[in-house]
Amino acid sequence: MELLEILECSPPLTREPLDSEQAAGVARVFKALGDPVRLRILSIVASRAGGEVCVCDITDAFELSQPTISHHLKVLKEVGLLTSERRASWVYYRLVPETLGELSALLTLPASGPVTGPASGPTAAAAVSR
Repeated sequence: MELLEILECSPPLTREPLDSEQAAGVARVFKALGDPVRLRILSIVASRAGGEVCVCDITDAFELSQPTISHHLKVLKEVGLLTSERRASWVYYRLVPETLGELSALLTLPASGPVTGPASGPTAAAAVSR
């Protein structure tokens, strides 16, 4: 099952627990993002004007071999964070905004309504000091 299919039926974490299949799918994406090289690659692509980056520019940003960079790009593509397009002898990478949006929606707290759990943060600190 693809990540977007899992997340389409997933409510934000604060409304309802994920089932085991949903949690496994989402965890794959977070595991991909948990690697510093992959996180940097995603950042390079996201921050580029025009929203796409040639693989040559990604490779030049690291002191890693081309096969290692290719592996990291493959992982990011497999979890749905990047897409690519071959143009002549180069491959260009772009973010998949829907995947990032779904991850963001999954982790977003509701704008209204009580959040259960221990109180923390500035509001809780202010309430304790009263």
